[in-house]
Amino acid sequence: MTSVEPEGRPVTEEHQRLRDSPHDGDVWRAWGPFVSGRQWGTVREDYSADGDAWAFFPFDHAHARAYRWGEDGIAGVCDRYGFLNLAVAMWNGQDDRLKERLFGLTNGEGNHGEDAKEYWWHLDATPTHSWAQYLYRYPQAAFPYAALREESAARGHDVPEFQLFDTGALDEDRFFDVVTTHAKAAPGDLCVVVEATNHGPEAAPLDLVPQLWFRNTWAWGRDDRTPVIEVVESTVPGTVALRATHDHLGVVRLVAEGLPEVLVCDNETHVEAVFGEGTSLSEHPKDAVDRAVVHADPSLLATDGRGTKVALRYHFDAVAPGATVRIRLRLHDDDWVGGVDEVDPLGDPFGAGFDGVLAARRTEADRFYASVIPDHVGDEERHVARRAFAGLNWCKQLYRYDVREWLEGDPAGPPPPDSRLAREPLGRNTSWSHLALADIISMPDEWEYPWFAAWDLAFHTVAIAHMDPQFAKNQLLLMCREWSQHPNGQLPAYEWSFGDVNPPVHAWAAWHVYVLDGSRDRGFLIRVFTKLLFNFSWWLNRKDSDGSNLFEGGFLGMDNISVFDRSREVPDGWRLEQSDATSWMAFTCLQMLRIALELSRGDRDWDGLATTFLEHFFSIAEAMETFGTEGVSLWDETDEFFYDVLVDGDGHGAPVRVRSLVGLLPLIAVANVPAWAFEELTDFTSRLRWLQDRRPDLTDSLLHSQDGDVVHNSLTPVVRPRLEAILRRLFDEEEFLSPHGIRSLSASYRGGAEIAVGDTSVRIQYDPGESSSGMFGGNSNWRGPVWFPTNVLVLDALLVMAEGADGDLVVEFPTGSGHRISLEEAAIAVRGRLISLFLPRADGRRPGTPREHPAGPLWDVHPTFSEHFNGDDGTGLGASHQCGWTALVAHLICTSPEDLRKEIDP
Repeated sequence: MTSVEPEGRPVTEEHQRLRDSPHDGDVWRAWGPFVSGRQWGTVREDYSADGDAWAFFPFDHAHARAYRWGEDGIAGVCDRYGFLNLAVAMWNGQDDRLKERLFGLTNGEGNHGEDAKEYWWHLDATPTHSWAQYLYRYPQAAFPYAALREESAARGHDVPEFQLFDTGALDEDRFFDVVTTHAKAAPGDLCVVVEATNHGPEAAPLDLVPQLWFRNTWAWGRDDRTPVIEVVESTVPGTVALRATHDHLGVVRLVAEGLPEVLVCDNETHVEAVFGEGTSLSEHPKDAVDRAVVHADPSLLATDGRGTKVALRYHFDAVAPGATVRIRLRLHDDDWVGGVDEVDPLGDPFGAGFDGVLAARRTEADRFYASVIPDHVGDEERHVARRAFAGLNWCKQLYRYDVREWLEGDPAGPPPPDSRLAREPLGRNTSWSHLALADIISMPDEWEYPWFAAWDLAFHTVAIAHMDPQFAKNQLLLMCREWSQHPNGQLPAYEWSFGDVNPPVHAWAAWHVYVLDGSRDRGFLIRVFTKLLFNFSWWLNRKDSDGSNLFEGGFLGMDNISVFDRSREVPDGWRLEQSDATSWMAFTCLQMLRIALELSRGDRDWDGLATTFLEHFFSIAEAMETFGTEGVSLWDETDEFFYDVLVDGDGHGAPVRVRSLVGLLPLIAVANVPAWAFEELTDFTSRLRWLQDRRPDLTDSLLHSQDGDVVHNSLTPVVRPRLEAILRRLFDEEEFLSPHGIRSLSASYRGGAEIAVGDTSVRIQYDPGESSSGMFGGNSNWRGPVWFPTNVLVLDALLVMAEGADGDLVVEFPTGSGHRISLEEAAIAVRGRLISLFLPRADGRRPGTPREHPAGPLWDVHPTFSEHFNGDDGTGLGASHQCGWTALVAHLICTSPEDLRKEIDP
C-alpha cells in the first residue's frame, strides 16, 4: 500500500520505514550490511613500528587472526555496533582455504597498486536494508592466489593489471554465482537466502558455510565480558538453532533450515599458526572451521556446542550444470519473536510466510525505486541508477576507530613502539587523538577503501539524498561533529593520514542535499553551515601561509595530476601557489555565500555572513589576477589557461605550465545571486553597490554588469574573454572533451612534454588509462582519465553559468566542428556523455565496463561503477566493483537539466 504526500510524491512502505527510523540507532536501521569486505591491511589493525599496515596484518593472516576494530565477510550483515556478524563463506573443494572474505593485492604487490582480484556486484538494496541482494562470482577451480601475486609483481606500469579472468580460472563459465538475499520480516527479524548456480559445463562440488560470530571485544584488556553462541535444541523439526547472548544485544537467535554440520570455535587468534610461537587464548581458535572444512581436521573445534563463532556447513557433492542449490536462514532477536509468529502463525520460521516476506519486500523495493527514479527515465538508465543506489546502500559500513586508544595500545598487548607516538609525519595521526568514531559511514567502496574519505563521502551524499535524505544529512553532519572534526576546524581526510587535505566540497554537497530534500530543513542547513565556518577559518589560517588569498592545499586528492608531489616535493626555496587549491576556496566562498543567502531569507541576521563571503570571494578573485613583486597571475596570457605558480622568496613567479584539471577548476567557482537578494538584504546589497562604485577592480568578477547595475548577477573569477578561451579548450576533443566526459589532463600531451619546474625540466605524458607513474603508489591516475565527481562539479558550474548568462553565451561544440549551441545545451551534451559510460552499446557492452570483465550476457547485465575511466574509450579503471562517488550517475539520471537548474536557485 502507498499513500501520497501533498506535493504528489508517493510515500511507499520503505519511505514510511525511513520516517520511522531517521537515525542510525533506530529500529529499521539497527541491522544492515555494515560488515566490510576487507578489514585486513587497514590502519586500524596496524600496530607495527614502521606503519606498514599491509605487512602487519596481511590477507594470509586474516583467516586465523582476530581483528581489533572490525570484521569482514562476503555479503555480511551485522548489528549497528558490529557486535554480531553473519556472512556466507564457501569452498569449491579445490581452494587452500575457505572463501570467507575478499582478496586483493597490497599496495606494493601490484604494478598499479592495490587491486581487488574478485568479481561481485551489489544487485539491489533499500536504505533500511529491508531488502538486499548481493552476487559473488566464485571460481570452481582453485583460487589462483599465488599466480595473481607472482604475475602482478612481474609487471611494470606499462602493462595492464593481471586479473582473475586472465588466469583462466573462469574459462567456459566454470564458476558459481552465489546470490545472498536479505529481507526483513520486522526490524529485528531477518530472512536470509543463499543461492548458488553452476554456470559451468560440468557438475561441480560446493560447500556453503554461513558463519555467525561475535567481534572480539574481550581479548584486549579493556572489557573482559565474553559473549557466547550456543547450539540449542530446535523446536522446529528439520532445523538447527543457535542462541547468541550478548550484554548489549541481549539474545539473538539463528535458525537454519535442514541439518547442516555445525562447527563451533572462538573468534580468537591462532597464535601458534600465525606467529609460530606463543600460546593461543583459546583451544578452539578462529581458523578451526577452515581446518575442519578444507583440511578435514576437526581437532580444533569445540565439542561442547559453545563458542563465539559458529559455522553451518551445507555440503553439495555435485551441483549439476545450470542447477541452483538454496539454503535458508532466519536471524532474529528476542524482542522481535512476535515478528516470526506474524509471518507464520504456526511458528515455523521457514513456512509459507518466509518466501512471502521475500516477495513482499522485493515488490516494496520496486515501488520505492519507482518513486525515487522519475517516470521519464528509460529502462536501461533506471537499471543503472538502481544498481548505483544498491552499491551506496551495501557500502554503508561500521567504522570503529578511537585514535587515542589506538595510539596508546591495549592493556593486554605489548606497549606501542616510540615511533607510534612521534609527531607527524613520522607518527601517524598523533594530532588526531580526539577522533573517536563508531558510526555507520558511507565508504568509497568495500574493498580498496574500507574507510571513509571526506570528499568521497560528500559526493556520495548527493546521490544518497535522492533515496535517503536523512542519512545524507547525518553523514555530512558527522564529519563536522566534535569527535571527528579537528578542534582547529579541519575535516578528517582519511585514516592513512587524517591531517592530509581533501578538497572542500562539503558546502556544495550540503546545499544540494538541502535542495533535494525539498529546501525545507533549515535546521540542518544552520548546523552544517556553522560547523563549516570553523573549517573555512582553518583553510584561511593553515593553507594561506602569507595571507595572500592564494592557497597551497598540496595533495588535494588528485594524486599524480602534477609533475611532482605537491605536498612533499616543492623545490627548495619555492612555495607553490595552487590554481586548484585557490579555486576550491573561491568555490567554497560562493557555496557558503549561497547558504548564507538562503538562511537570510528567514532571518536577516545571516545577512552579514553573506557579505563576509562575498568579500572573501572578491579578495581571492583579485589574488588570482595578480600577486608577487612582478605582478604574477595564475592566469597565463600566452596560453590562455590557469596554472599553478612557483614563487621564490623574492616574490618572483614561475608557472607550472601543465594543462590539466588544475586549470579548469576556476570554472567551478561560480554562483548566481538571486534577484530577491538585491531587494531584501540591505547589508549585502549596500556592500556590493559600494564595492562596485569604489572598487571596480574587484567587481570585474561579475560576468555581466552595465553602468554599475547588476544585470545577470553571476559571480566568477573567470571574466568573459577568459571563460571563452577555457571553454574552447574544454570542448576540444583533442584536449579535454572525451567521448564520455571531461579528461583530467589535456590529450595534447599524448607524445609527452617537457615542463619547466623552477630551474629544472620534468616530463609529463597523457595517459588515458592506468598510470605509468608510481607516484602515490600508482593506484590512481589523474593524467588523462575521466573522473566522475569532478565532471559533475564542472557540469554543475556550466549550468550555473548558462543560467546567469541568460542564454547569450554560445559556444562551439565540439571545438572546431562549426556547430554552435548555447552553453546550457553544451552542458546537457556533457551530461549525456557521462551517462553513456553505463549504457549498453549495440553489442551489449557498456563503455565503462573494465577490461577484465568479459563480454556476454552473464557479464554485460551488470553495470560497474569504476573509480575513474579511460580518457579515450571510457573503459573502467581502478576500483571497479563499486566506487561510491561514481554513483553520482544516479544523481544525473534522476535529475533532469530543468531540475538541475532548480538546484542552482530553488
